[in-house]
Amino acid sequence: MNSSVTEFILLGLTQDPVKQKAVFGVFLIFYLATLLGNFLIVVTIKTSRTLGTPMYFFLFYLSFADTCFSTTTAPRLIVDALSHKKTISYNECMIQVFTFHFFGCMEILVLILMALDRYVAICKPLRYTTIMNRHVCSILVILVWVASCIHSLAQIFLTLRLPFCGPNVIDHYFCDLQPLLKLACMDTYVTNLLLVSNSGTICTVSFIILLMSYVVILYSLRNHSAEGRRKALSTCTSHFIVVVLFFGPCIFIYTRPPATFPIDKMVAVFYTIGTPLLNPLIYTLRNMEVKKAMKKLWVGRILLRGFASMFVREIGCSSPF
Repeated sequence: MNSSVTEFILLGLTQDPVKQKAVFGVFLIFYLATLLGNFLIVVTIKTSRTLGTPMYFFLFYLSFADTCFSTTTAPRLIVDALSHKKTISYNECMIQVFTFHFFGCMEILVLILMALDRYVAICKPLRYTTIMNRHVCSILVILVWVASCIHSLAQIFLTLRLPFCGPNVIDHYFCDLQPLLKLACMDTYVTNLLLVSNSGTICTVSFIILLMSYVVILYSLRNHSAEGRRKALSTCTSHFIVVVLFFGPCIFIYTRPPATFPIDKMVAVFYTIGTPLLNPLIYTLRNMEVKKAMKKLWVGRILLRGFASMFVREIGCSSPF
């Protein structure tokens, strides 16, 4: 590692002062909506007794991964939109690379677990509770954490080996391996091959696995009732929308020769900020069980607080003091 570069300059999405203000406002709203939506899902699943199935167990971790994944990039994008000095230290840049790939890989693997859960529920309904029991689900989630850590460690190892001895301007709104390769003062051909074989393979293989699982699920629906087909199709459609929005841009970024394009930043917005925002909407607006649990939980809490405040006022009015 060459220590001559101690910080990087992030150009962000735009250099236009007017557009920067628009970026600040729009993405602040997006980020707050992401935090709120995923927070509601996490709290609802954790406290609701009706959402105890494996699908919601995995949805809990998907919302957690979405929140952390968005937080690795969105806050800096928002702050930098109004900052004159858009710098990030070398150490902060490396931390961002690690956390970005850690939670990104976690989201990918949790989506695969959710597809696996739907496959077992639809194709092997009589053995569903035996196969997808709580112990098995917990082990699968632990494996997701371990695999995500291995992936992100591989990414950060590649990044730490890059020497930076000249330009330090990153034409992006966060630190990632592709734009950093452009600044390295060495031949990065082999490093890019390792990047493609790591991130690119994970994205592509995961996308193919998910598509194959949906094909198998849809094929098996021919033996179900009309109502069963409708419910299964509704669930699989939600998952498929998430998969396309997330994996399409990822494959575009991580499965190509060492080159960066101006459109990369806008493409990255889809999977770094767009997908974490859309996931709560897709999994709540298209899922009656989640909506009912949310209404029961939050309306109940509001009523409880209302009764509590009335009780306090009554005590205060009736007190002789």
